[in-house]
Amino acid sequence: MDLFEYQARDILEKHGVPVLGGIVATTPEQAREAAEKLGGGTVVVKAQVKTGGRGKAGGVKLAHSPEEAQARAAEILGMDIKGHTVHRVMIAEGAKIAEEYYFSVLLDRANRRYLAMASVEGGMEIEQLAVERPEALARVAVDPIAGIDEAKAAEIVQQAGFAAEVADDVAAVIRKLWEVYDQEDATLVEVNPLVRTEGGAIIALDAKVTLDENAAFRHPDHAELEDRAAADPLEAKAKELDLNYVKLDGEVGIIGNGAGLVMSTLDVVAYAGEQHGVKPANFLDIGGGANAEVMANGLDVIIGDQQVRAVFVNVFGGITACDEVANGIVKALEILGDKETKPLVVRLDGNNVDEGRRILAEANHPMVTLVGSMDDAAAKAAELAAAK
Repeated sequence: MDLFEYQARDILEKHGVPVLGGIVATTPEQAREAAEKLGGGTVVVKAQVKTGGRGKAGGVKLAHSPEEAQARAAEILGMDIKGHTVHRVMIAEGAKIAEEYYFSVLLDRANRRYLAMASVEGGMEIEQLAVERPEALARVAVDPIAGIDEAKAAEIVQQAGFAAEVADDVAAVIRKLWEVYDQEDATLVEVNPLVRTEGGAIIALDAKVTLDENAAFRHPDHAELEDRAAADPLEAKAKELDLNYVKLDGEVGIIGNGAGLVMSTLDVVAYAGEQHGVKPANFLDIGGGANAEVMANGLDVIIGDQQVRAVFVNVFGGITACDEVANGIVKALEILGDKETKPLVVRLDGNNVDEGRRILAEANHPMVTLVGSMDDAAAKAAELAAAK
């Protein structure tokens, strides 16, 4: 889960990372009040959207008085920045910046470890720096068990080339940022820029934080950070039902048991759909326990998508045998009743496949077509979707 900047700022502050004051506003009037609370001097009005390039798009503006903050907020609220509408702004204290740095710690999936990156050239897009001047970006491997202790923080600072007079202060902030990463179960903590003010303070001026949703059970407070207003309603419904679902822009709904099988199903449906002008409508993995309730929940989510014209259920019986899956499908259709109005193509294979096929054939549901192979089933689902 990606956080808005103001949410990231609050989490950093909770862990003792030095940040500037910031107040969220959803109206120009609230922006003026926020600027007054921050002392009435210079503030920065910053669009709160989960994308980069806000400054270039005009979503970050200076204001030298509460009245000017109100005017700048009026200009920014409602803006479209790379497809994201601005519904709130953060009114942040201004700072007299002497130098800008960069720091991040992230999950290095390829090497099964964490990676810290730091540079004394912050403020610019880090992707651009990494391409144009890779030597200016230090990359330091972080052991997941050891984390960033005093010695590792000193190594990061040394490799990035921080000046001796700021090295200790920067290292101390890096250790605090590691605390955020570790204790909040994040997959990314990025500060750009990390600044030294004219007074010599090291401050996290802007931050990005991504939290690992798989660790949500350890952090009940993280639920409050979710942007429910922007969530796709079908994805939100699937999440409530504990289903692994991602909505796509297509017409063939897909249900499978196991992420690998579902990914393969997406591929065969995409290929089969080319000649019919249809595409996969979703990714939905019901996992190993494909009982009636799980199957009904999955079908309910998919048929709730107005774009879906046909559904492909692709199940390989393993721990959950095909006869259990077949019974689940039959009972799911009974549960859904008249709500199920879209053709259902079912392909079963694996453990107890013959019995599973017999159960579906005997049920003889008018909306169900049983097909033997994965390719043929994909082709049939694409054909039915194109015909509706």
